[in-house]
Amino acid sequence: MPGIDECLLDVMRLPGARGAAVVDWTSGLALGTIGESPNGDHEATAAETAEVARMAAEQPAFARTREDLAPTAPATTSVEDVIVTTASSYHILRFVETAFDSSVFLHLWLDRAEGNLALARIKLGEIAERLVLA
Repeated sequence: MPGIDECLLDVMRLPGARGAAVVDWTSGLALGTIGESPNGDHEATAAETAEVARMAAEQPAFARTREDLAPTAPATTSVEDVIVTTASSYHILRFVETAFDSSVFLHLWLDRAEGNLALARIKLGEIAERLVLA
């Protein structure tokens, strides 16, 4: 199973990928980075995107269970990803599910003209499922 560096390399193979990071949204620290950063500083970007991820993950409006929606569905669900759209790019924050209480997400900075948001979202989900945090 791939670790952080290998997963980041896979993310950068996506068409239009400009940069990526694995971030701990509790501390705001980048656990790994690759490529460019939207503001030229990976650590500052990690702290900024951690704020967005934390706000989404901790809001009761987004923490509804599937039981609330359909009683026969699996009991829980959480935020899978957050997408922020700008004039020239997409920022996809994909939460990583782990056996322990994880507060990690993958951040992909995707060029809007060259990238495919749907494909990137699917691939980022697959990469997040394979990511091994040690």
